[in-house]
Amino acid sequence: MSNKYDAIVIGAGIIGACVGFELAKRGKRVLNVDKLAASGMGSTSGSCAIIRLHYSTPDGVAMAREGYYYWLDWPKYLGTVDPTGMIKYINTGCLVIKTEKNNYLQKVMTALDKLHVVYEELDTKGVKKLIPVVDTKQFGPPTISSDPRFGQSTGEAIAGAIYIPESGFISDPKQSVHNVQIAGENAGGKYLFNSQVAEILKKNGRCAGIKLADGTEIEAPVVVNVAGPHSYQINQMAGVLDGMNIKTRPLKQEVCHVPAPDGIDYNYLGTLISDGDIGCYSRPELGNNILIGSEDPECDALEYVNDPDGYNTNFTEQWTTQVMREAQRIPKLSIPNQPSGIVDLYDASDDWLPIYDKSDLPGFYMAVGTSGNQYKNAPVAGVLMAELIAACENGHDHDREPVKFTMHYTKRTCDIGFFSRLRKINPDSSFSVIG
Repeated sequence: MSNKYDAIVIGAGIIGACVGFELAKRGKRVLNVDKLAASGMGSTSGSCAIIRLHYSTPDGVAMAREGYYYWLDWPKYLGTVDPTGMIKYINTGCLVIKTEKNNYLQKVMTALDKLHVVYEELDTKGVKKLIPVVDTKQFGPPTISSDPRFGQSTGEAIAGAIYIPESGFISDPKQSVHNVQIAGENAGGKYLFNSQVAEILKKNGRCAGIKLADGTEIEAPVVVNVAGPHSYQINQMAGVLDGMNIKTRPLKQEVCHVPAPDGIDYNYLGTLISDGDIGCYSRPELGNNILIGSEDPECDALEYVNDPDGYNTNFTEQWTTQVMREAQRIPKLSIPNQPSGIVDLYDASDDWLPIYDKSDLPGFYMAVGTSGNQYKNAPVAGVLMAELIAACENGHDHDREPVKFTMHYTKRTCDIGFFSRLRKINPDSSFSVIG
């Protein structure tokens, strides 16, 4: 293996793989380095792989809209076929419940309108027609199971919902990374696994490469931090934390897998549900199961971890709480005695919006703080980072004049400054996994 590259990408999850692919397509000699044994084995493998278009900010909707087309056009985007199998996009549609906290989706609908995203406003009768098994009573604001109010209706009916038909999920998130890896290698990119980064090398005031835990040094004028829950440690190594107004921390999350109610083929009749009234999101899961995650309501304690390699990977009472909340909306849902699902980490920023940016160390870039809601945007993030790196390496002052580029499918201008490490906390964020 060569010890000199044009760029090193730290991380081989979905976003890291897409960054490496885009750099390789532009003729760069690029190396993706990961401490694990294969691509997609980190937090991407625990992703719910949801493809949705509703975000709390117009820029978030614009990224998601652009990303949606990449997944629809997956084989053409990659330009190759993975001999081990290609992932599939499964369209289910998405029901988003209106609540006081999400401003009854007024901002979301405005952003969807600007992107010409089709949606339908539904009253409770419309919701029941779409998904007959749901209970349309109001239960929120969400509470924890020990609260006396838990499970009690707080209103005759929810405030309504919107239904976005262009939404779904990816059949296998880990395999999606392998698809990108194959495409990246066909474009000239390289991958190095079982290799832990121990130091960011510097020379003449700029980034010069990495040193691995075994002492191997690999030179490159560009290093991109896409290390997921370990990204804050890599930023520490680079010495760039003091220059970041927005920072990231690893956050523990529990996702539940439970059987669909008896007699209901949820893989065909179910849909994505983003339900702020009960504080959960859910989607059909292969095998006629339902996947349930938390939308991080205020009543839930957020469990940030200090060591992403040494945290409690067991299910807790949070698992039961999430399933019980979902059972309020789907009354026939059973609660298994044995928890099943995924315990993993998010890479969460202070405002739950990603940081796609340069740093105070020339040549060192970051795609971090992806907080469980950027899987769907990975192909766009790859293009964004390649555009940013090209501009900055050619002398452009991104901090003074943010780089902009025209997105391929929507033809909209993407202002990369929106994702700056120097931004103030965005008040329009949901401050949750919704983004």
